[in-house]
Amino acid sequence: MSDILQVSGVSKCFGDVRVLDNVDFSVARGEVVCVIGPSGCGKSTLLRCINYLIEPDAGTIRVNGVYVGREPDKSGRMRRQKASALDRVRPSVGFVFQQFHLWPHLKVIDNITRGPITVRKIVRAKAEADALRLLERFGLSAKAHTYPSELSGGQKQRVAIARALAMEPDLVLFDEPTSALDPEIVGQVLVLMRELAMSGMTMVVVTHEIGFARQVADRVVFIDGGRVVEQGTPDEVIERPKNERLRLFLRSIDLSGETAVNSR
Repeated sequence: MSDILQVSGVSKCFGDVRVLDNVDFSVARGEVVCVIGPSGCGKSTLLRCINYLIEPDAGTIRVNGVYVGREPDKSGRMRRQKASALDRVRPSVGFVFQQFHLWPHLKVIDNITRGPITVRKIVRAKAEADALRLLERFGLSAKAHTYPSELSGGQKQRVAIARALAMEPDLVLFDEPTSALDPEIVGQVLVLMRELAMSGMTMVVVTHEIGFARQVADRVVFIDGGRVVEQGTPDEVIERPKNERLRLFLRSIDLSGETAVNSR
């Protein structure tokens, strides 16, 4: 499999705090990668740098071989891309946020169709038909013409995932997609994400759901102190960790309370 994402030497500081420290990270096409680690270790910042929601201080990011945000000039010096160049690559990377970030003034179907219509220039009739198919797939057909305020947390997150998929991205980034949900509906969203993974979607998932990572991920990456400390298959990283810091992190999690991820 060829790499769809290549992160090379990415660093980011906020004031005196180095949040990412020379991170190298890649994802192959069709791969599901779960990123785990303690709070504040740089996981979410890494995702935001990949989509250039945050500008890294150093390093490069490429999606499908195309630089994102920063690129070398003819002399090899790094320069910031023009907004038009960034706008061309961004639609290929979907982003699902912790707090949903749906537009509150738009109905569900309009939340989903806004991107395809304005960015991809899809005609409204096709965009709405595609959106309705996604909503049916996610069990939300009856909510197409409601506003986000009328939805439960789990429904909002499913709409947010549908909105990301409507852009037909090559890669989808999930930033702790279940952290804002009530425990009883976490499993619903995880089942949906498992189905997406089984369909061959390329996904990077920042998560504290170790059960999901164990069952769904092709590779698990442990980040601590802004660095990739250990990575490998779920069996290698979760069941047989080599790094002492990773072992301590896993012991701090109540694995007996993992959310089950089963098919509907």
